[in-house]
Amino acid sequence: MENNRNFFITIALSVLILTLWQVFYMNPRVEQQREAAKIEQQRVEEQKKAAEAANPGAGTPAPAPGTIPNAPGGDTVTAAGRDQALAASKRVKIDTPSLEGSINLTGARLDDLKLKHYTETVDKNSPEIELLNPQALPTGYFAEIGFVGNDKTGTVPGAETQWSVDGNPTLTPSTPVTLTYTNDKGLTFKRIFSVDANYMFTVSDTVQNSGSSAVSLFNYGRVTRYDKPAVASTYVLHEGLIGVTGTEGLAEYKYAKIESEKQVTPGKSTDGWLGITDKYWAVTLVPTEKQPFQPRYAFFEDGRHRYQSDFLTDAINVEAGQSATVETEIFAGAKEVAKINAYETDRHIRQFNLVIDWGYFYFITKPMFWLIDTLYKFFGNFGLAILATTVIVKALFFPLANKSYASMANMKKVQPKMLEIREKYADDKMKQQQAMMELYKTEKINPLAGCWPVALQIPVFFSLYKVLYITIEMRHAPFFGWIQDLAAPDPTSIFNLFGLVPITLPHMLMIGVWPLIMGVTMFLQMRMNPTPPDPTQAAIFTWMPVIFTFMMAGFPAGLVIYWAWNNTLSILQQGVIMKRQGAKIELWDNLVALFKKKPSPAE
Repeated sequence: MENNRNFFITIALSVLILTLWQVFYMNPRVEQQREAAKIEQQRVEEQKKAAEAANPGAGTPAPAPGTIPNAPGGDTVTAAGRDQALAASKRVKIDTPSLEGSINLTGARLDDLKLKHYTETVDKNSPEIELLNPQALPTGYFAEIGFVGNDKTGTVPGAETQWSVDGNPTLTPSTPVTLTYTNDKGLTFKRIFSVDANYMFTVSDTVQNSGSSAVSLFNYGRVTRYDKPAVASTYVLHEGLIGVTGTEGLAEYKYAKIESEKQVTPGKSTDGWLGITDKYWAVTLVPTEKQPFQPRYAFFEDGRHRYQSDFLTDAINVEAGQSATVETEIFAGAKEVAKINAYETDRHIRQFNLVIDWGYFYFITKPMFWLIDTLYKFFGNFGLAILATTVIVKALFFPLANKSYASMANMKKVQPKMLEIREKYADDKMKQQQAMMELYKTEKINPLAGCWPVALQIPVFFSLYKVLYITIEMRHAPFFGWIQDLAAPDPTSIFNLFGLVPITLPHMLMIGVWPLIMGVTMFLQMRMNPTPPDPTQAAIFTWMPVIFTFMMAGFPAGLVIYWAWNNTLSILQQGVIMKRQGAKIELWDNLVALFKKKPSPAE
């Protein structure tokens, strides 16, 4: 029974760490995070009101030459709704197949964006995802392109610049929008916004110098956010500031880390991208390749707390009577794998695929997603694609599993001899082990053979978990019946009779139908083998399916469905191989023995 013990120890150790972290640590933090966010927001609002009352005429200080002006941190958070905040400024409408929103003409700022194809919940009436929001809202989040000048340039476009619309007032994939601004030094700024059918904006700035002398100015871009995700972050996924620039390559700063470090300034770069990423969405800047730029990741505490990824180009010189053009791309949308890969390839954006957190084992995770996504295109259902993936993985591992189960069948044949050795050398563990090894050698049995299929399944398990957790393609993907989101836990529970009793249960009691099915299949798979004579191992056999049922209940339904289906296939496979080897299948006898009344000591 040594191989059976190793089998379950391998499974338990590999899953237990991940499960305990999520179920007992991460899930309770979600509610704490939300409450903390509410308290923090109230504190910020009170602080802003007090600061405004004490110094009502204060404004944003002018930046030093060659530095990015700070996003306002002392402005009052409005108590009005989103529609009222949008109505407070003149705007240019955005309407594409994937996006709707507007550009704020104050600062030419992209601060109003909704995703047409994504809603907050699976409910049909659920509102669309609001990705970007005006600065005055508690959820302020925007992307902005501007310039830094000097005395010779005069006032250059920044956060407070009032732009004018030249011609078409609606931005669509086929109709760009042109904005203009002319300052008192004879500089005319012409900004052309264009957008594709998905999530990529292009901002082209042309500076026309009508003055009598050359000028020098800097181009900057920033993604600024005033809040954090409502749900606590997890070690499985990166959320926060991100970028790929210079020789450093990928840089990732979670909110807590950048709060601690305040500002991080990597080396200069001539290509790459940077921004802020969520689990499913991202807003990133892709600076022009014509100018070297300085990237930066920062957290500001003056006034409202805010997080910012930004860049500042080297000086751009514009001779008298001449013009210069710089271009910046802004990605703002869902992290759909195919679209992200296409942007990286078609627009030559360096390692843009890293905006999706495939993890250290990307060489397993990415092929796993490709297989599931390919099967989805054939079946039209991600749940069926997961089931088909399980069959394919089983087929790939069949030769090894065949040897493993054959070895297990042979061990069942020599079970009496193993018990005889244990009884004979009960007081001498060394001789007992030596006799066991001699028996294995004589019978040509590998006691560890049962562990290899499990060991190889562990990377598959984790890669599937990663795919279900991070890829937006799995978000709100239905299976059948009550499973309307494979990336979320089974919403039913045995403790409220699967919804018949109208009570709200704590998270730990949400034991749904699929976790129960998984537990039953695990129980049957364990009962395929003889009950261990050792009481401790017997207790493990009895209680492990129950423990795993509770632990797996909080995992994505797609993962639980995979596990249940994998158990079912393993039962069938093991039964066929054991029958071919002439070994007895213990399932029925074990079930009868489990429920058979045991005689009392008096009997």
